[in-house]
Amino acid sequence: MKTNQTFDIDSDMQKLHNRFPNHKELPVIGITGNYSDGNLMLAPGYYTSILQAEAVPVVIPPFEDTTALLNLLDSLDGILLSGGGDINPLFLHEEPIKELHGINARRDRQELLLTRLAANRQIPILGICRGIQVMNAALGGTLYQDIDAQMEGKHIKHSQDLDREFASHTVSIGAYSTLAKIMRTTSLPVNSFHHQAVKDPAPGFRIAARAADGIVEAIESSEYKSMIGVQWHPECFIMNQNEYMMPLFEWLVREARSFKAAKRLHQRTLTLDSHCDTPMFFDQNIDFATRDPKIKVDLHKMNEGRQDATIMVAYIPQKERTDEALLAATAKADQLLTDIEKMVAMNCTEVDIAYTPADLYRLKNVGKKAIMLGIENGYAIGKDISNVERFRKRGVVYMTLCHNGNNNICGSARYNEEGLGVSDFGEQVIREMNRVGMMVDLSHAGEKSFYDALDISSTPIVCSHSSCKALCDHPRNLTDEQLKAIAHRGGVVQVCMYGGFLRHESPASICDVIEHLHHMVNIMGIEHVGIGTDFDGDGGIIGCNDSSELINLTRRLLYERYSEEDISLIWGGNFLRIMEEVQKTSHPAIR
Repeated sequence: MKTNQTFDIDSDMQKLHNRFPNHKELPVIGITGNYSDGNLMLAPGYYTSILQAEAVPVVIPPFEDTTALLNLLDSLDGILLSGGGDINPLFLHEEPIKELHGINARRDRQELLLTRLAANRQIPILGICRGIQVMNAALGGTLYQDIDAQMEGKHIKHSQDLDREFASHTVSIGAYSTLAKIMRTTSLPVNSFHHQAVKDPAPGFRIAARAADGIVEAIESSEYKSMIGVQWHPECFIMNQNEYMMPLFEWLVREARSFKAAKRLHQRTLTLDSHCDTPMFFDQNIDFATRDPKIKVDLHKMNEGRQDATIMVAYIPQKERTDEALLAATAKADQLLTDIEKMVAMNCTEVDIAYTPADLYRLKNVGKKAIMLGIENGYAIGKDISNVERFRKRGVVYMTLCHNGNNNICGSARYNEEGLGVSDFGEQVIREMNRVGMMVDLSHAGEKSFYDALDISSTPIVCSHSSCKALCDHPRNLTDEQLKAIAHRGGVVQVCMYGGFLRHESPASICDVIEHLHHMVNIMGIEHVGIGTDFDGDGGIIGCNDSSELINLTRRLLYERYSEEDISLIWGGNFLRIMEEVQKTSHPAIR
């Protein structure tokens, strides 16, 4: 009998070391292991397929240590949820039916937690057989405990007697699905070893394939995320030297490689979101230290999305311009700034206030998140121009001159039928902002106010959260002429993730953000664009809905072939360049 096995380890080592470097760095894919009769097991098709797709497979045993689980997730670039026994229906808040088969109690809790935590971190996931069911259950979908007992109609045989390396029936794949693009077909012969199946896809997922009897055979993310589950066992075919299922594993490895590159980039790059409205939720008993479902920016989500910093604004809605109302607006702004400071103080081991670009980089280097302070609506200063310096000394880095409605400073993009621009008082405010080193923010400003402010300001101007009127005709968006004008004066425009500023026809997605960025780059140049999400102030779109999903935008930028230098500029480099220039020109007593 022929064998390729040798027993000369020295020779093997020599072959490994005869060139340097002798390997390329590969993404790491964690594969959930099966557990039976006291032993951890893994069918060879799983790791063989991952190896052939050029990644490093590691087995994830079922363990209860959540600290170890979180550390494990930090080291993985992708996850393969493997097949196995039934899921305990109690995790789905159901009682077991008599047709339920064997439950693997050691796997269920950990894999459901693993999947949800991985999804929060945007880690690419491929679920196989039990894996598709774990994915669906973990993320809010429902399952049939037994398709023959619970699903009406005549069914084909879903638990074949053939060897695993052979197909037993076909599935129909949605023509416009991600799965169809991967497999390059809409009809696929598959093997089949199951009696449970997906009933209703989890939120954020769609059905990608069905069997002839209507059983769901595949689901995939409908939010541009790297998550696919299939009901068959594609890993079995490679063991018969059949590679036609390899595109699935190649997809997982390709997505894992992209995720790995994005993680590395975030390690080296400061990521700053120039506008969020989280303080609007302070009256709802939020907890910034938890993964709070009421808000889109908290410490957990910032960590998951690998976001370093955000500018939280004290938003003051435009109301009457009476003396009493103006004093109340100033008091409200002070209170919100104090509340931000208290929130940071309560979590001082994880986050701190940053006052300068240098502070941001220092905090990143010591592993802390950073919060900068902003004011949205110059209505907050009332009639007292001394408030500009006072707010600057409190650490406010920019002030939006107005919001929706005219104020004493300028005319707004909304509810400004008179077409008002910057007032005499507004001119004094802008010059005072220049003097004290506070950035002038023209998001929400009317077109006349915009050009007036450009003429008045002696320092570059920013728009902390605005988008392109050429792509979405909204009063709040900027024309191409405005984009060119602000770039000509050295300013920056930060693309806003509010769907209404991105498109009108249907819900906006991460693809629309990329289109607006492309347009701005073409009009202004890469040195004048950035990101201002408007999270917690109606910002958030499909594929990038909170801080945990910001790494998805980085992956999209890499896919669009933006360089690391370009992405660093977009993720805050441009905005901080302006901030540094503005702060350097301020009066020495203010610095």
